[in-house]
Amino acid sequence: MKAAMTALEAASVSVRRGGRLILDGASARFAGGSFTAIIGPNGAGKSTFVSVLAGLLKPDAGAVSLDGVGLNRIPLKALARRRAYLPQNARCEWPIAVERLVALGLTPVLPAFGELGPADAARVALAMAACDLTHLKDQPATTLSGGELARAMLARALVGDPDVLLVDEPTAGLDPRHALDAMRRLRSLSDAGHLVIAAVHDLALALPFADRVIALRGGRIIADGPTAEAVTDDLLRTLYEVEARVAHDADGLSVRFIAGAA
Repeated sequence: MKAAMTALEAASVSVRRGGRLILDGASARFAGGSFTAIIGPNGAGKSTFVSVLAGLLKPDAGAVSLDGVGLNRIPLKALARRRAYLPQNARCEWPIAVERLVALGLTPVLPAFGELGPADAARVALAMAACDLTHLKDQPATTLSGGELARAMLARALVGDPDVLLVDEPTAGLDPRHALDAMRRLRSLSDAGHLVIAAVHDLALALPFADRVIALRGGRIIADGPTAEAVTDDLLRTLYEVEARVAHDADGLSVRFIAGAA
């Protein structure tokens, strides 16, 4: 189990593109052992926020720190060992075997050629089994379907056992079975002490698994709190400009959008 001491913090982060504020003074603190869903309409700044939190995009103002150290002060290899990032619609242009693609997530310096060592091979096998990829291990990654590639990229992000996992639309392109598997996997990681953050569109699928929600609109955080408390009819109406009903029952939180309502 991971020690739940990992802390990732964004302090008044802003990103401007073409004169427009994509992210406007966003501040949030994340701790190990939590699963945060970042929600909001298209253009709200979700992907930008995740990229900034991952250290892949430098903000125009504000800063992000990991365990009190600014991301810009952490060597890239050291950061890569501690956090993994899975972008939306990830692609693979090389016809490498799925097993090798997943293995690339182990370390930034994994050899490009040659056989994996026994320990590394075992970790790759476990990650592939968790993402239902074992039967595809020798298949060229360029021949995978969109959903299969999404699962392979998730396995690549998981295989290094990162302290922090940031994911942009983790269920995009997945069928219902594998989408549920992906959300369960993210939840189990947070339960084991990892810090998990995911930008999501499919609220009905994601919210039952996330213990915290951050809602973005127009680049600003307009809600931040435990899922059961933060997600309300009023919040969803404000975010998406449609009527919605949030229910709580024995199965947890559920969301229903009302067709034709405005």
